[in-house]
Amino acid sequence: MEIAYLQTPVGIAEFQGDEEGLASISILDENKPIGIIPAVLEDAVYQLQEYFEGSRRQFDLKLNPSGTDFQKKVWEALLEIPFGKTVSYLDLSKKLGDVKAIRAVASANGKNPLWIVVPCHRVIGTNGDLTGYAGGLHRKKWLLEHESPAKQTALF
Repeated sequence: MEIAYLQTPVGIAEFQGDEEGLASISILDENKPIGIIPAVLEDAVYQLQEYFEGSRRQFDLKLNPSGTDFQKKVWEALLEIPFGKTVSYLDLSKKLGDVKAIRAVASANGKNPLWIVVPCHRVIGTNGDLTGYAGGLHRKKWLLEHESPAKQTALF
């Protein structure tokens, strides 16, 4: 498994993957030396850079996350949430065919190993609250604002 790091506006992103695909992207709270990016991870790093620059809204990467069949089903559903949009955990549970599975869906969402690429940050509470984000709610808020079609400008 190869590893690469990228400085982002919200912290250091750590990429892990190999020829089979991208296994994980996570956000770190500590600094890591950026170093040389392995060839198998170059495209993932490049596409995430484009996302933060504002020129990429969709990712085109070979993904290979580890998880249960149910988790993978939830992660596939997350990929269908459009850039700049949000859904609730309840909406996601309904989409997957079982309203009562809301806690299981939330748990699978929280175990998503592919930060940003599989957009778990686009899932919010039914009442619109920013809830449950492994990377910290401050990062979830930043990501949603970054993707928002209505950018707030400074008044003063």
